[in-house]
Amino acid sequence: MKEKEKERKYDLSEGKMTGFFDQDTFFNGDLTFKGSFRIDGNFKGKIDSDSMLIIGDTGSVEAEIKIGYVIINGEFKGNIQASDKVEIHEHGRVTGTITAPKLQVEDGAYLEVTCHTTGRPASND
Repeated sequence: MKEKEKERKYDLSEGKMTGFFDQDTFFNGDLTFKGSFRIDGNFKGKIDSDSMLIIGDTGSVEAEIKIGYVIINGEFKGNIQASDKVEIHEHGRVTGTITAPKLQVEDGAYLEVTCHTTGRPASND
């Protein structure tokens, strides 16, 4: 039940966008936030948040990421450490390392990654 509540929290936060880099934005540095943040522009640096990050279709991110939940529709290079889930949609392009308890990859996505799942194996009860 807690798992569904946690995922639902992210769904609600998605509607409450707390930050946004548009496609003509170029940012280099460290980013921390609460709520949901969307990047449709270019970002290079570090991202640290327990919340949701969305990399849009035109987003290009090169970073070290520690995040709760990330959805990738654009391009990502670097390392992702997610405490909840990583979603890579069909136009997503990811190069680097992913560490997460859950990984969802749609058909058509490009991956050149090393993956580490941190979830517990299913019990046989």
